[in-house]
Amino acid sequence: MYHPTVARLTYGALLGRRRALLLFALPLLLLVIVAAVRLLAGADDSTTDDLLQGFALSAMVPLVGVIAGTGAIGPEIDDGAIVYLLAKPIRRRTIILTKLLVAIGVTVAFSAVPTLIAGYVLNANGQNLAVAYAIAAAVACIAYAAIFLLLGVVTRHAVVVGLVYALVWEGVVGNVVPGARTLSVQQWSLAVAQKIAHGDLVDSAVSLNVGVVALVLVTVAATWFAARKLSTLKLAVDE
Repeated sequence: MYHPTVARLTYGALLGRRRALLLFALPLLLLVIVAAVRLLAGADDSTTDDLLQGFALSAMVPLVGVIAGTGAIGPEIDDGAIVYLLAKPIRRRTIILTKLLVAIGVTVAFSAVPTLIAGYVLNANGQNLAVAYAIAAAVACIAYAAIFLLLGVVTRHAVVVGLVYALVWEGVVGNVVPGARTLSVQQWSLAVAQKIAHGDLVDSAVSLNVGVVALVLVTVAATWFAARKLSTLKLAVDE
């Protein structure tokens, strides 16, 4: 289910000079902001919750997910290089799962880890907020990586569609519209953070059970559909 050569090529594509700059930019911006806030305002649990939810989980995590998820396979399909990979005796499911694991690893490294560091900088993990949001970011990374990997397979405009989804749906609609909040990866992962954090600062629109089930279903469904579409792409190339 994991192919080392496919993984190596995918890591190389994601951590190339241009994408690496984009991947480093958002975590660096988060850390600069939290360092400034800590110096100016001191340790404050409410401010920590606002920043970790409003910037880290709501903006940084999905945007890093767009870069890693779509970049894991989208460019190969756009430039036709995927044909050479599909010609190898490798199961299409193995290709998708390998690329998904790489995308998850990159997304966690560039979003969940900085979220944990930011939480400790802001309030030294007061009310367990740093750990809660880091774990929430990690589980959100899994779902986002699967969703954006699927977009990379089904459309040549995956980055544009992914950015619209991340900025409009997750960043705005999912935070404001009551009904839409229950269909947001951010809210599902917030349910995990709410369970882990102490106190009542963290609030989610869904219960923990609903959030976990939704995250699992979306991840599995997106991965399965991506593998199926990649198989269809192979048939089209053969024809």
